[in-house]
Order: sequence, then C-alpha cells, then structure tokens
Amino acid sequence: MIKISIITVSHNSQATIEDTIKSIISQHYPHIEYIVVDGSSTDNSIEIVKSYGNKIAKVVSEPDLGIYDAMNKGIALATGDVIGFLNSDDFYADNFVIDRVVEAFSIEGVEASYADLDYVSYQNKHHIVREWRSGDYNPKKFYFGWMPPHPTFFALRSVYQKYGGYNLKLNSAADYELMLRLCLIHNVKTYYIPNVLVKMRMGGQSNRSLKNRIKANLQDRKAWSINNLSVPFYALILKPLRKIGQYRFRLFNF
Repeated sequence: MIKISIITVSHNSQATIEDTIKSIISQHYPHIEYIVVDGSSTDNSIEIVKSYGNKIAKVVSEPDLGIYDAMNKGIALATGDVIGFLNSDDFYADNFVIDRVVEAFSIEGVEASYADLDYVSYQNKHHIVREWRSGDYNPKKFYFGWMPPHPTFFALRSVYQKYGGYNLKLNSAADYELMLRLCLIHNVKTYYIPNVLVKMRMGGQSNRSLKNRIKANLQDRKAWSINNLSVPFYALILKPLRKIGQYRFRLFNF
C-alpha cells in the first residue's frame, strides 16, 4: 500500500488550524502519516495540535526561516512514499481526497500529481471566491504563465531526494520555482486529477497589494533565471492575468 505523508506548516493559526487537522484525520484512506511543523507559535496553535494526540504522527514547534524552511523540515521528517502539503489556512474538499491521490500514483510511472482548487472567503469557508481549474498537464504551459495550484501538488519522496526541496532564496515564489524545476526541467511524469481537492482561504501575501505583486513578479522571474531558463516576456504577464478568469463575479450577492 502507498503511504502518504501530509505536512502542515503553521504559525499563529489558532483560528483555522483545527479545520485543517480535521480534514486530514477524516480522510477515508488509512495509510497517512500526518506531520505538523509549527514555527514557535505564540497563540494556542500548538495546544490545538497536541490535543489530537497520536492522530498526528510527528509534531515540531521551533523557530524557522519562514514557510518554505518549515516545508523543507517536513520533507526531512517524512517517511511516506508520496509527500503533500496542506497549510494551516486550508482544508480538503472532502474525505476522499487522498484516495484520488493514491489512485493517481498507482498509475505506472507517475511521479507527481496536481488537481483543482477553490479559494474561499476567510470569514465564510463555504463561500467560493475563486475557482482554479488547472487543466491537463503539458510542460509547455509554463511558458504561458501556467502553474499548478501548490496546495494540490503531491510528489514522490524520492523526487525530493533526487532534485531537492524549496529554495529559500525565492521567498514567495519558492513553490513556483520548485514545480517549475521538477516538472519543466527534470520532466517528472506529472498527472492531473480533474477534481477540486483543496479549499484555500483568501489572503495570500503576494496578492495583497500592487507592491507585493511586483515583488512576486520579480521572484517569479528569478525562479526561471536560477534554473538557467529564458522566460518569455509574456509568461510573467500572463501569470497574474490568468487569475482574473478564476473569480466568481456576482452582480448580486444573495
């Protein structure tokens, strides 16, 4: 049986982390190793985590260098065949998410998978704001501003061992760089699961202001350059523009 390691990184997430935990421990698939890497939270996050006892296989709470440093720590702790991440603001769409992931990795040669994602209101997790529909995989899509939704991305642990984890020099673009490196440069065999697997609360740092979006664009450009790739000028323009079509625009909000 395929063993799945799911890693949650958190910092002062007492308002949302319990939803994350419940969505993982409620999964139908039994062979899950759940790991929480906390960045020395000063609220009640770690108390909430520890209240779930042995339902969480490994818990670490210590200072880190940010979210991607914590993710790298989680990778180092993981013993599963496949590794995925579910952050402390996010939760799985239903109880059969990991069954679908396991089905994907049961296909011969598959090394990574991704799926669809819904952004929901921070205040109301049942209110969908954006619908990220990824579409079938083709590495050439990266040249047109495409990327998979990182919270839906799973990869073999052996892929991380072979090609490395998150590059801490990339700040907000570390997840983009990792998927670019694995899927485009190293051509890991990637499979698209055509289902919404993750609900993600709105509020990402890179999209909170024009200044942050400019910084994110520069980091995206760096993700290409450090991999000795020439990025088309339109790729990084299209990347944020793709998000516009994902929003649910309503004239009336009843």
